[in-house]
Amino acid sequence: MTYHGAVKVGGTPDVRELPLLMITKIAVGPMNNNAYLLRCRRTDAQLLIDAAADPETLLESVGDRLDLVVTTHRHHDHWGALHEVVRATGARTAAGRIDADGIDVPTDVLLDDGDRITFGDVTLTVRHLVGHTPGAIVLLYDDPKGHPHLFTGDCLFPGGIGNTWGDPHAFRSLFHDVESKLFSPLPDETWVYPGHGDDTTLGTERPHLREWFDRGW
Repeated sequence: MTYHGAVKVGGTPDVRELPLLMITKIAVGPMNNNAYLLRCRRTDAQLLIDAAADPETLLESVGDRLDLVVTTHRHHDHWGALHEVVRATGARTAAGRIDADGIDVPTDVLLDDGDRITFGDVTLTVRHLVGHTPGAIVLLYDDPKGHPHLFTGDCLFPGGIGNTWGDPHAFRSLFHDVESKLFSPLPDETWVYPGHGDDTTLGTERPHLREWFDRGW
């Protein structure tokens, strides 16, 4: 079946099959967060992005093995089930270095801009973006057999960058980082998996960058 990325809380997860990687997108409540389970197809090593809520639903998708849980940023709606998931699986935890102290579960791996996370045959590159929170990270999978895939947490959505709560400095910082670290180096085909809602591509959003900057949110 064709992956569409439109999932809802209580509904069926959507699965994308890449040559080396399986991506399962799961919507969990109560704030309609997206969690992403990544599985290396050769080794079955698994990584979860944002144990947001509803540990039972997440663990049903995880199954018997989970190697690492990466939290994209410190806001509680993105790690509300982290304690339960880690306790059930024994997985290690990772988060951006600057945001780790705002996550109420110990962080085993502190991540900085440019770091790489490897599980099985799959490698993700960390990008640190400042503005939505001080230490938010996004994860890039540069598929060697296809186009890049970008897991953006709350830093980039269809229609704009993440919330900066009317703070012009935070907005300019996040806009700069999104433009220079995501849009500038990556092609239009890059698929964007956000922390809430539907997916998009950089090519879909690129024509609107000036509009976003002018409106200031």
